[in-house]
Amino acid sequence: MSVGPSTGSPAVAVQDPTGHVESDAQRLDEHVAEIERRLAALPAVPDRTPEDRDRAAALHADVRQARRAFLARHAETVYALLTDGMARRVRLPELVRDAADRFPGLVPTRAQMAAEGHRIQAEKEGREIDQALFCGAVLRSPTAGSHLVETMLRPTPRALALLDAFRAEGRVELDTVLVERRGTAGHVEFRNTGRLNSEDDRLIADLDTAVDLVLLDDRIRVGVLRGGAVDHPAYRGRRVFSAGVNLTDLRDGRISFVDFLLGRELGYVNKLLRGLLTDPAPGAWSERGVSKPWVGAVDTFAIGGGMQLLLVLDHVVAEEHAYVSLPAAEEGIVPGLGNLRLTRLTGARLARQVVLGGRRIDATDPDARLICDDVVPADRMNDAIENAVTALSAPAVAANRHMLTVAEEPLDLFRAYLAEFAVAQAHRTYAPDVLDKVERRWQQRERRRAAGGNRP
Repeated sequence: MSVGPSTGSPAVAVQDPTGHVESDAQRLDEHVAEIERRLAALPAVPDRTPEDRDRAAALHADVRQARRAFLARHAETVYALLTDGMARRVRLPELVRDAADRFPGLVPTRAQMAAEGHRIQAEKEGREIDQALFCGAVLRSPTAGSHLVETMLRPTPRALALLDAFRAEGRVELDTVLVERRGTAGHVEFRNTGRLNSEDDRLIADLDTAVDLVLLDDRIRVGVLRGGAVDHPAYRGRRVFSAGVNLTDLRDGRISFVDFLLGRELGYVNKLLRGLLTDPAPGAWSERGVSKPWVGAVDTFAIGGGMQLLLVLDHVVAEEHAYVSLPAAEEGIVPGLGNLRLTRLTGARLARQVVLGGRRIDATDPDARLICDDVVPADRMNDAIENAVTALSAPAVAANRHMLTVAEEPLDLFRAYLAEFAVAQAHRTYAPDVLDKVERRWQQRERRRAAGGNRP
């Protein structure tokens, strides 16, 4: 089996070691179709009895086992066919959709995912878990997984479309992010103002574009991440770095696995750490990419995903009354790559206290020095940021930070972690304890709104 040339990297022959990908795919499709017929005979998720839920769980387990068995044999072949022998760079969302079209039954259909998108998290079938099985299998392959990681390090089409205007004007205002060039620094300001700069699908897409613009602009030498002033009643007018994942959106089913939970890690967060792949041709990463140092400025707090960002930045300035935390134990989900990255900054014992015990670290806590480089009063934040930008503007900084990344987090380590993370995180977002917690928080918020309360 072979595939002809296309655009991008040189095409390679698509090998099918078993010789059975097509016949196995047909059997998988037939099996999945039968399972779907049985699922369709059950009541809708919110109307199911405990017995119905048990039957549905058994049916999902059956089909997922079949998908895992198929992917164990054919993941690399499937990926090669979807990318024209890895000649094309297919971004994660398109890859998953193409897999649904090319290999019926391997992942949920577009129609099934569209139907899921109209339901709150607790009333979905959990089809994103099936997407995660596919993504995890691709990432588990050193060949396919590395190709996908590099693909997601390419500039986004939206950033390329905005690049000329940004270079000319030095400013682009996206829905939830402001990107501005000030001297040789590229400032990225979160502006999800009504939501404490929490991360949702829209902010993730905007940050992917913003980080690309900073990395692609030759006049910028250092990037800066900072939260803008928010509209939330409890913090109105104050800068907030980030409240992490928007739990209301998670409850409402608006946090996408592909675009957010996995796409975030493969996209802008990984670009902060590794830079952009600007030349897909084979060769050393330093010859094919552009990487720049980043400064983080933490006002008020950096919670969850906000704290995760600090772990890939080169210098962190914190306002003296700020704090950081990874409330994974409370929320019930996996804190991104925090489990991989926090230990190398803080040591294993403190990392466990933060991840497993939910320990909050105030900026004035001595342990905060393991995460924050400077802790200053609020009126000195701007000066501290400028000093950090100046220090990181030295010509050798970019090369040395690249070599630190190679030593601390090799691409294969990152890829292997993500393969496990993809499946674990998808399961956690549908776990009963997580669904119960986000529902209780939503109900508490609604009661406060009804009573006119302003607490977060």
